[in-house]
Amino acid sequence: MELAYMCEWEKRPKSTHCPSIPLVCSWSCRNLVAFSTDLKGEDDDKDVSHMIHIIDTEHPWDVYSISSGHTEVISCLEWDQSGSRLLSADGDGQIKCWSMSDHLVNSWESVLSSSLDGDPIVALSWLHNGVKLALHVEMSGSTNFGEKFSRVKFSPSLTLFGGKPMEGWLAVTVSGLVTVSLLKPGGALLTASESLCRLRGRVALADIAFTGGGNIVVAATDGSSSSPVQFYKVVVSVVSEKCRIDTELLPSLFLRCTTDSLRREKYPAVTHLKFLTRENSEQVLLCASNQSGSIVECWSLRKEGLPVNNIFQHRSPVVGEKQPTILKWRILTTTNDLERVSAIALPKLPISISNTDLKVASDTKCGFETRRRVRHKTPKNRRPRPPLQGPAVLMDLTSENTHLTTVSPSMGQVLEMNTTLRHLLFLLEYCMVTGYDWWDVLLHVQPTMVHNLVEKLHEEYMRQNQALQQVLATRIVAVKASLCKLSTATAARACDFHAKLLLIAISSTLKSLLRPHVLNTPDKSPGDRLTEICAKNIDTDIDKVMINLKTEEFVLDGPPLQSLQQLIQWVGDFVLYLLANLPNQGSVVRPGFGFMRDGASLGMLREMLVMIRIWGLLKPGCLPTFTATSDNQDSMQLLFRLLTKLWLCSREDGPPQDPDETLIDECCLLPSQLLVPSMDWLPVNDGVVVKLQGKHPLRLQFGKASSLPGAGFTAPLEVFTRSPGSQKMDNLRCVHMGVCPTEESKACTRCGCVTMLRSPNKTNAMKQWEQRWIKNCLCGGLWRRIPATLS
Repeated sequence: MELAYMCEWEKRPKSTHCPSIPLVCSWSCRNLVAFSTDLKGEDDDKDVSHMIHIIDTEHPWDVYSISSGHTEVISCLEWDQSGSRLLSADGDGQIKCWSMSDHLVNSWESVLSSSLDGDPIVALSWLHNGVKLALHVEMSGSTNFGEKFSRVKFSPSLTLFGGKPMEGWLAVTVSGLVTVSLLKPGGALLTASESLCRLRGRVALADIAFTGGGNIVVAATDGSSSSPVQFYKVVVSVVSEKCRIDTELLPSLFLRCTTDSLRREKYPAVTHLKFLTRENSEQVLLCASNQSGSIVECWSLRKEGLPVNNIFQHRSPVVGEKQPTILKWRILTTTNDLERVSAIALPKLPISISNTDLKVASDTKCGFETRRRVRHKTPKNRRPRPPLQGPAVLMDLTSENTHLTTVSPSMGQVLEMNTTLRHLLFLLEYCMVTGYDWWDVLLHVQPTMVHNLVEKLHEEYMRQNQALQQVLATRIVAVKASLCKLSTATAARACDFHAKLLLIAISSTLKSLLRPHVLNTPDKSPGDRLTEICAKNIDTDIDKVMINLKTEEFVLDGPPLQSLQQLIQWVGDFVLYLLANLPNQGSVVRPGFGFMRDGASLGMLREMLVMIRIWGLLKPGCLPTFTATSDNQDSMQLLFRLLTKLWLCSREDGPPQDPDETLIDECCLLPSQLLVPSMDWLPVNDGVVVKLQGKHPLRLQFGKASSLPGAGFTAPLEVFTRSPGSQKMDNLRCVHMGVCPTEESKACTRCGCVTMLRSPNKTNAMKQWEQRWIKNCLCGGLWRRIPATLS
């Protein structure tokens, strides 16, 4: 299942938000979309600004526009494999590398550039870094992630000392030149150019693919269907601090339609040339067109035996002699006559497509968008169908507005619920293992599927080995949180998953502060020993648990402890909130319900209370503050005792038990002993994924945040609502920013977590906490600067 992205523009008056007609569009693995436009001034012939616009799909109205500085029309846009850098190339041979500024998706700057003056760029690609994770569809029923997704041996295009891949890009020009730019470790750019072959010719279309041996394959055509499609092997190396390019001619092919007497003159131009995947240089897709129609052909490169002349067939064979072979292009499949193809969409997933698959189901492996001449306004009954048989979203971008519509993943065919769940689960697992964004998968999760998907995802996760579970521990929690937001029935669980992400992060940070008393320490760290002792000691008295610990390992200086007080305060408030709401957990799932049977998380909270208790003896100012009704109330002792009783009911080494009446009665009395704080633990997310659950298109406007309610959220939970006069919360630093914050802020594109852009802290301990989230949020989402009008 794939996500198809199509732009259909209506000609409207110029807008400062998103002007003119889009020329090139590129979609990254982090669901960032870049597209280019030309903005004409009052004098259309002279004053033209070539713009690049970048949006994240969760907030498509927040478009970031860059005056690219290109002097000609932008012809190529290409994201790198991490989705954090973008290449742009134009018709004058200029190539620019754009990078995020301050790791914000709506703040970009040009950091590097190269140029081939006057030679337009027709194809552009980043060099391969050697990372390829294969997706085995035939093993989708396996319980082992290692069998479903395996690391494929794939060499980088170029390596540094020690085998580290060297970064850079490769481009093909219209005159038949291939140019390579390499990023040296010091930041300098090493550039070289070479002709694809000795007899240079015009290149109208080209595409770039990579082989497992580290070579690069370039496919090129002059645009005429009667001319051969040429293929070249390109090898990049560094010799004496200079970049060297070696090229070699590979077998070429002629389109099948040119050999058909009925179609020889029917389709004169080659309009599309694509390798099926960037790591598969042996399968290529070609499209030939005329003014009104097109035909698409798929070819495969095969190794075939070379026939031997009859003279040599009668001689006695030599031991070990093999028949000579030759590489030859063979056609796999071809379409019937189509309307004119305007775009071709191919799968991004690294699926190995066999020849049988292409013959039997060629129309499911790639899609062709056919469209008649675009008019000023497309009638509703003439909306083009998406090109893939997998999930799709139509994003119609006009000069002022965005229209979003989800399309059935089966393209009108009714799929069984179990089949749909299995496909969605497989894709979510792939995103979880690779780290790719799962936004496009969420588009096709119906509210009724959420509970089953979360449970099945957890079951599959628990079947993995312990090492892999530790690697994916936070990522699976982030996936569950995203899923649970799609349904009102599971919205409260989204609160719990987000709180668990913060809980895991605070726990690992506090434990990392512990240092062994002597250097020649045993195998276990102080944090591991703390976990082991707290798991074995079931005493409800926090002071008795402390006796078994080496308190010298908890000795820290005062400033670090004091600077972490807001994180320590959140832990104390969270424990109090959980216990005070225990009696309210019934048939209606409320925030905190997921922790009642989560022995691991309750044990983590118990460990942190012990640490905080010891640190409070050294620095009383770091202790969490509670408002008690009695002056002699030991709040930490009380919370630890009740938390231990709840933890004993859900320990992993015993059968789960319901809390007894005594515990529930004591929790009922908590609000009369301590003031229970209100927990703003769930960030308010204004993204569109929740609003796309319905079948009706959304009309959004560039520069104006969406205020439409989510599908099914007719009566939103209290945790999703904030009154206009409520305090704004820094969700990472766990501090209030005021009703109208004066500090610049940034928000997560995935969960909506808000934090201040600049750090107000000067202590090293808090700076280390903030540096953990400089690139990504707790959930792994990217950051975007919040516009001043939305702060």
